[in-house]
Amino acid sequence: MSEFVITPPATPSVAVAGSNARFPVRRVFCVGRNYAAHAREMGKDPDREPPFFFMKPADAVVAAEGVIPYPPATNELHHEVEMVVALGGGGAGVAVEDALALVWGYGVGVDLTRRDMQAVAKEMSRPWDLAKGFDASAPCSALRPVGEIGHPADARISLEVNGVVKQSGTLKEMIWSVAEVISHLSRFVTLAPGDLIFSGTPAGVGSLQPGDRVRGVVDGVAEFDFEVGAAAQEA
Repeated sequence: MSEFVITPPATPSVAVAGSNARFPVRRVFCVGRNYAAHAREMGKDPDREPPFFFMKPADAVVAAEGVIPYPPATNELHHEVEMVVALGGGGAGVAVEDALALVWGYGVGVDLTRRDMQAVAKEMSRPWDLAKGFDASAPCSALRPVGEIGHPADARISLEVNGVVKQSGTLKEMIWSVAEVISHLSRFVTLAPGDLIFSGTPAGVGSLQPGDRVRGVVDGVAEFDFEVGAAAQEA
């Protein structure tokens, strides 16, 4: 029987609300510009683009509580609050009408972004993996199963920094619904249990500073509250 040559890393996971159980994370997909107002603030036309996706490492997902570290190599850390979709089923070529049956539950998280690094990468036509996929770049609340909350479709989603509302919208403002996002994504990859989908952010993305208090919520689904840690010291 084969043995690993090093100790296998721990499986990334997310808490389940009201339970000691945890949801194992396989992959993390993020939908770009899925709210029209946010697409416009990023200088794009939301009516002309099909959904597009980028990924974060599974271990970028951390509990959205306590202190979240301010990452190195940036002076412009941005917040993007998003409803998180947790898949309990999978498949390829999933029809829109079948997509919600794959969903295990929902939460709320933040797509943290090194915006200055992303801007340089875009200008130089380079990938922006490190602008999006750094350590602790996907803080996430505990998840709640569909059996408790159903499939939220018009709930309010918002984010506050130091008590001031910075982002606010409703899920019905999403350009592509959760079912449509799942169906479209499944055309390119085979989805599987344990996959998380960050479903897009409303307008109002902006910078975070060390010491900021960040609170996010999807009404009736989940909420989080964390503090941004001190800036990393460059070597």
